[in-house]
Amino acid sequence: MSQCHLIWHELRERGFTGQSPIVRRWVRSHYGSRRHSTRQQTPSSSPQPSSPRQTAWSLLKEPEDARNYIAKLCRRSPEIAACADLARQFVRMIRQRDAAAWPSWKDSAKSSLLASFAKHLCHDEDALLAALEQPWSNGPVEGDVHRLKLIKRSMYGRAKFDLLRLRVVNAD
Repeated sequence: MSQCHLIWHELRERGFTGQSPIVRRWVRSHYGSRRHSTRQQTPSSSPQPSSPRQTAWSLLKEPEDARNYIAKLCRRSPEIAACADLARQFVRMIRQRDAAAWPSWKDSAKSSLLASFAKHLCHDEDALLAALEQPWSNGPVEGDVHRLKLIKRSMYGRAKFDLLRLRVVNAD
């Protein structure tokens, strides 16, 4: 007879009218499953990422407070560990502008969970290599376009082109 069943019997003798699954769920939610009952339960020092997006960022950035969670996740799923490693390599390749690492990364990614991502990058491989090899960027231009669109959107229906021009010229 399980401990949950014994507890349920004792509670029944004291007047509890609920069924044994209720007691079993309560015990498991407060003390964990039977498998972990022999171990000392210690609260984790930090909350674990709760959403897939938070988990993905934790795998990519490897923050100190999520190291245990990441290690456990990678032990449970070698595919996730391999995918996270490839994603970290890709980020390093982009940040360091390491075009020499592209061919080996591409070959590794084609046989992983990132195969679809790698396939789409290969469609425009020339642009990717140019971004890694060339010193210039269109980032400043895109930033100015974004700023202009924000000013324009803030004025929808309120003014004509003359006022928009004055706001853009005087915004700097």
